[in-house]
Amino acid sequence: MEIEGVLLIDKPSGLTSHDVVDRVRRKLAMKRVGHAGTLDPNATGLMIILVGKATKLSQYLMNLDKVYEGEIQLGITTDSQDSDGKVVAEAPVPDLSRQDVLDAMNGFIGDQYQTPPMFSAKKVDGVPLYKLARKGKEVEREARFIRVSSFSLDSFDLPYLQFTVACSKGTYVRTLAHDLGQKLGCGGMLTELRRTEIDRFQIEDSLELADFEEMDIADIKRHLIPAYQAVPSSMLK
Repeated sequence: MEIEGVLLIDKPSGLTSHDVVDRVRRKLAMKRVGHAGTLDPNATGLMIILVGKATKLSQYLMNLDKVYEGEIQLGITTDSQDSDGKVVAEAPVPDLSRQDVLDAMNGFIGDQYQTPPMFSAKKVDGVPLYKLARKGKEVEREARFIRVSSFSLDSFDLPYLQFTVACSKGTYVRTLAHDLGQKLGCGGMLTELRRTEIDRFQIEDSLELADFEEMDIADIKRHLIPAYQAVPSSMLK
């Protein structure tokens, strides 16, 4: 009988979300494995992996709100809006107070439209934006509606800011980092990002990928969340 259900995996840095799915497929010797939301290669944290018939749940689980923890370095702007990209501008960081930063961050809370970065998997005319960006091309992108529920400053040690953000599906946190840097007058880039929550799913309940790969199938089955628990019946109506 085919294994089915939802697995919570803690993605390590350096792997794409597709890499994680491939490794789960190999471990389970199954083709029918998917996910409910990507993470950038350098980002870490919670991924919802869908196994067997649970792949049908993707449409319900993709739309859940998420929580991230991360770090921004002020004074540097890159073409990818994070530390992976090429530096395109550097500027001295003003003598900012903690309150200056908090005031700027508060301006991002609420409903808004956000323009996806060129270095993203979003497609324009069927072509992922990052493929165009690697060729040095920039195209017009349609802004998308997002909601930032909270944006808190956890540590203030210029030029570094550590933060926690709760936001809707489709929010580019590195774009928030970039836009905050612009608002503070010196630019900024995302240097670290970790997803800690997807709605009621918590990073504490996830398996590290390496640990998952060492488990026997019986252990893995014990960690599978049944479909009816992962998606309330009210959502399936």
